[in-house]
Amino acid sequence: MAIAGLIIAGGRATRMGGIDKGLALLQQKSLIEHVISRLSSQVDEIFINANREITQYQALGYRVLQDETSDFIGPLAGFNLGLKHAKYDYLLTVPCDSPLLPLDLAERLLSSLLKHNADIAVATSNGDVHPVFCLCKKSVLPSLINYLQQGGRKVSAWQKSLNYIEVDFTDNAEAFINLNTLEDLAALELQLKSSYE
Repeated sequence: MAIAGLIIAGGRATRMGGIDKGLALLQQKSLIEHVISRLSSQVDEIFINANREITQYQALGYRVLQDETSDFIGPLAGFNLGLKHAKYDYLLTVPCDSPLLPLDLAERLLSSLLKHNADIAVATSNGDVHPVFCLCKKSVLPSLINYLQQGGRKVSAWQKSLNYIEVDFTDNAEAFINLNTLEDLAALELQLKSSYE
């Protein structure tokens, strides 16, 4: 099954001291490079949704999609772009600030989606829902356009309006660590360093 992959890097990064989150460094590599290295074997094409530092993101060699609206509406702007531009019937979305994302994310989400004949499958762990880690059918695009036109902005509210299932990744919960601050980044750097020693 061919899958398109979308990395959401379009946020404002207000808690990262103004650094574009995907370009923040972890072990001398940008966060988005960590994400790409874990995602590339799981999907058949990759897009990046970014609204700043466009040339730096383009230098990674993937198509960069910018939000179509100037007012910041959050991750759903990226979902909308990914669904419009994906060549394939399925779209996998991930954030740019989760460098440990599961290597079997696409496989497990797709397996559950097909088993339950769902429109969208979302990762969970330890009772927490991770709405930006999701796999959806390209056919959900009209419902998303409608939701956005009505002023909807909440990712999970739109997802749950569809034929929706959750897929439990509690066995790999640390994979969903997301880095919102420079302190988060420093803590993960230390944790990874100590695990190699």
